[in-house]
Amino acid sequence: MTRPFHVTSRHIGDGRVLLALTGELDPATAPTVRERGMALLAQGHTDLLLDMSEVGFCDSSGLSVVLGLWQQARGLGGSLALIAVPDRLARLLRITGTDTLVPSHSADALDRLGHPATEPASPPGPPESGPPLRSGRHP
Repeated sequence: MTRPFHVTSRHIGDGRVLLALTGELDPATAPTVRERGMALLAQGHTDLLLDMSEVGFCDSSGLSVVLGLWQQARGLGGSLALIAVPDRLARLLRITGTDTLVPSHSADALDRLGHPATEPASPPGPPESGPPLRSGRHP
């Protein structure tokens, strides 16, 4: 059974915002994620974390949103990283080469910063890739 799609956001310090996605990331839902992410970037929140632990499906429209937000954040001097990526999505990221651009981290990465990725805690995602999460703004 498919979970209803929704996006929640919360500030987790140092100007970072965590967007937690639930459900399927597809042509029907991708515009919502794009709009939320772009609005946050426009408000000056240029370091975004996407909690993917509850994403049951992602297609090319979802990948397009992730890459678009990553590109926009970088253009503003910020960053975008994925948190708790499910195995199926991690495979899609590897196949498409997206994993070489957009860093992903386990749910434990946020726990180490004192900010759990989800409430309650979800099973850990794939091993971390990319640079460690920053605790502050970069130059």
